[in-house]
Amino acid sequence: MKYKLITFDLDDTFWDIAPVIIKAERDTREWLRQKVGNIEWGSMSDFMGIREDLIKTMPSLEWDIGLLRKEIYKQKLKDIISDEAERNEIINTAYSMFLEKRHQVVFYDGVYDAIKDLSKNYHLGILTNGNADIFKYKIGKYFDFSLSSFDVKDNKPNKPHFVSAKNKYNDISFQEIIHIGDHQVNDVFGAHELGMKAVWFNNRNKEWEQSFGKPDEFAYWKDCIKLIEELNER
Repeated sequence: MKYKLITFDLDDTFWDIAPVIIKAERDTREWLRQKVGNIEWGSMSDFMGIREDLIKTMPSLEWDIGLLRKEIYKQKLKDIISDEAERNEIINTAYSMFLEKRHQVVFYDGVYDAIKDLSKNYHLGILTNGNADIFKYKIGKYFDFSLSSFDVKDNKPNKPHFVSAKNKYNDISFQEIIHIGDHQVNDVFGAHELGMKAVWFNNRNKEWEQSFGKPDEFAYWKDCIKLIEELNER
């Protein structure tokens, strides 16, 4: 076949991430409130401001989102919990809780069947800027590997995710790889720039906003297999 490896994004490609993150955030903040009392979290703008300030002082937090979240907790707790050991214990517990709840996703209809089918004929891998672990789910058995931003020390659309995926195989070129994702820049542009075949998962009927040609797309996972077959026949 024309293609040998298919890589996939996770958040908003395999599942809708917004409600998961919102619930994980609320539940973790409530746990912290019960543990240490009220915390002034501020607005979303305030939250993003703290994030940006932390990244300026420690650029690696751009891709180490686990440590970034812990640093945000540290900022919020430093004036509440004076004992460093106690504070770190609370931070680590809160982060573990958040991460567990962050994995409580609902896969889009058809994802499991599509991945199971594709695994019969292709190598499969995950390329994510997030920190979800595909191997926590039963679908994980169909994948050869998963690469996060922490693993490659960078974020898509930069090259390291895609290059690391290709380099896992001695006999696969970029032109023999399909990457599937929802993000027009992080997924489609990033793959396109390296000569990979980019496929856009567009389940929200969004308009194509990029200056380069619109890629092949699908909105329902039940249509994924047929599209891959068509790509191989072109």
